[in-house]
Amino acid sequence: MGVINAINETSSKAFDSGETYIKVSKEYYKLKIFQQLTRFFSFFSKLAIIGGLLFLGLIFLTVSGAIWLGQLIGNTALACLLLALTIFLFTGIVYLIRKKIDKSIINKMSQEFFN
Repeated sequence: MGVINAINETSSKAFDSGETYIKVSKEYYKLKIFQQLTRFFSFFSKLAIIGGLLFLGLIFLTVSGAIWLGQLIGNTALACLLLALTIFLFTGIVYLIRKKIDKSIINKMSQEFFN
């Protein structure tokens, strides 16, 4: 009977250890998910605030540049057209390199997520 009791006790300890491991792992993954979600929302909140302010600055810069260029060439409508074409040119360049931008974002996000 001593062997059976020893096996029973050992299997109970193994079961308890496994149960503890599962509970600790569950808590770890909860914390890991919480960490990743807070990083994600923090990143996109900062991105929205900084991006919004940069966009607002770009609008004012474009308007003031159009006014200045209009005074320089003597035609405000032509100046606005030139600035619009310049913005479309930059947009086209970004469109052409969009796959490189996607790869860069995926690499950066995967490093953040999986580490």
